[in-house]
Amino acid sequence: MPLSEFALIQRFFTQQTVKNSSTRLGIGDDCALLTIPDGYELAITTDTMVENVHFFKDADPEQLGHKLLAVNLSDLASMGAKPLSVTLALTVPSVNEAWLSAFARGFLTLAERHHVDLIGGDTTAGTLTLTVQALGLVPRGLALTRSAAQVGDFIYLSGNIGDAGVGLKILQGYHCTQPDNALKQFNQPEPACETGQNLCGVANACIDISDGLTSDLGHILQQSQVGACLYWEELPLSTTVLTYINDTGDWLLPLVAGDDYQLCFTVSPEKTALVPANCQKIGIIEAELGLRLNKSGIIQSLEVKGYEHFS
Repeated sequence: MPLSEFALIQRFFTQQTVKNSSTRLGIGDDCALLTIPDGYELAITTDTMVENVHFFKDADPEQLGHKLLAVNLSDLASMGAKPLSVTLALTVPSVNEAWLSAFARGFLTLAERHHVDLIGGDTTAGTLTLTVQALGLVPRGLALTRSAAQVGDFIYLSGNIGDAGVGLKILQGYHCTQPDNALKQFNQPEPACETGQNLCGVANACIDISDGLTSDLGHILQQSQVGACLYWEELPLSTTVLTYINDTGDWLLPLVAGDDYQLCFTVSPEKTALVPANCQKIGIIEAELGLRLNKSGIIQSLEVKGYEHFS
C-alpha cells in the first residue's frame, strides 16, 4: 500500500535530533512558530531545483538532498545570516522509498551539522521538483547586501572557483585523472556559513557564486554602480582546474562556471586585517564601470555572463 502524504513526511523527514532554540513549533501543525531574538532580523531565501534543468535524471539522491539545502544555506551566508530553519516542498513522480530515504539522509545530515530545523513544507505528485525556503538570523543593521561596494574596496573570494565547473565537464565526458574533488564540489558543495557570519561588520558588499564569478560579481557592480578589475594570477584555482585549462585552453571556465557557492565580497582597505584567513584577495573595485581582467599585465574587458534561465 503506497504511503500517504502524512506517512511519507513522518517516516522520512521527522528524524532530526537537534532543535534550534528559536523553533517554538515545527512540523505537525498548519504553520510553524519561530521566535526572533531581540536585536536580530530575519533573512529569507527560496530556491528551486528541477530535474534535467538543475540536476541529471540519475543524480544520486543523497547528494541531491545535500546540495538542495547547501545552495540555500549559501544564500544565507552571503547576507551574513546564521541559518535558523527551512521548509521543503517536494514534488515527486512516485513514492520511491529507497530514493526518499537517501534524499532525506543527505538533506538532514547537512541540516543537523548547521543546527537547522526542518519546520514544514509540502509534498505532491508530479515532475521531480525540489524547493526550499531557508530562514536565518542576522544582527539588525548588519546584513550584507550587493549594493554597498565602494571604490577602492578589495575584492575577495572565500575559496577556490572552477572546481564545480570541471565536475560538470567530467559528467559531460571530460577525462580527468583525479576527478573526486571536482565531482564533490559539483554534487555536494559546502556553504560558507561561518565565513559569511564573520563578514558582518567587515565586508561592504557580498554575494555567493552560484551562476559564475563574472555574473555574480556583475550584480554587485550593477547595484553598487561601480566597476572592477580582477587579477588572473591571484584567482584561487586548484590543480584540477589548472590542469583542465592546460588540457583545453578554456581559461574562461573558472570565471563563468557556476555551482561553486563561494562568497565574493568587497572590503575597505582599512578592514583587510579582519578578513578571515581562508579568503583570497582577487581584485579591486574601481570608479570606471564595467568588469576588467588583468592577465599577465594585459588588461582586457570581461563580459559579465554566467548561467541564466530562459536564455
